[in-house]
Amino acid sequence: MTRPAPTLQTDRLILRPHVMDDMEPFWTFYQSPRARYMDQPRNRTHFWYGFASEVGSWALMGMGGWAIEVDGRIAGQVAVTQPPHFAETELGWLLFDGFEGRGIAFEAGELALGYARQQIQPTSLVSYIHRDNTRSIALAKRLGAAHDPAAKAHDAEDLVYRYEVTP
Repeated sequence: MTRPAPTLQTDRLILRPHVMDDMEPFWTFYQSPRARYMDQPRNRTHFWYGFASEVGSWALMGMGGWAIEVDGRIAGQVAVTQPPHFAETELGWLLFDGFEGRGIAFEAGELALGYARQQIQPTSLVSYIHRDNTRSIALAKRLGAAHDPAAKAHDAEDLVYRYEVTP
């Protein structure tokens, strides 16, 4: 596959391919308490590998991460991805400081979910969420996911929330 990330948009936000200028806001995010429920990069080299995989997975797998852009600023990321160490395709997100509480993550998640169902058509779709991340659990439920205690989690601390894959 050589498909780049498509650009999707609503009246309020744009999901777009990542660019180099996105790196610094991501690095800042990973150094903040907002990233406490996520696998954090050990250093900038490790960070580069993770960031580049979000971009490169589009070419390799036809899915990956999008930058969430609001009013010309990067607000976070939403992704549909399945790296080799994930049991299932995941819908994941992160939101930068100052963008929470406005429905941006829901809107981005809904847009990515629709794209996944229509274009990627995975056999299964889940969100791996740290059991203490109540805001992400609430968002997954709002997006229509249900807790699946029988599913294989990515990490021991994760819960798995499952989405219907047909629209």
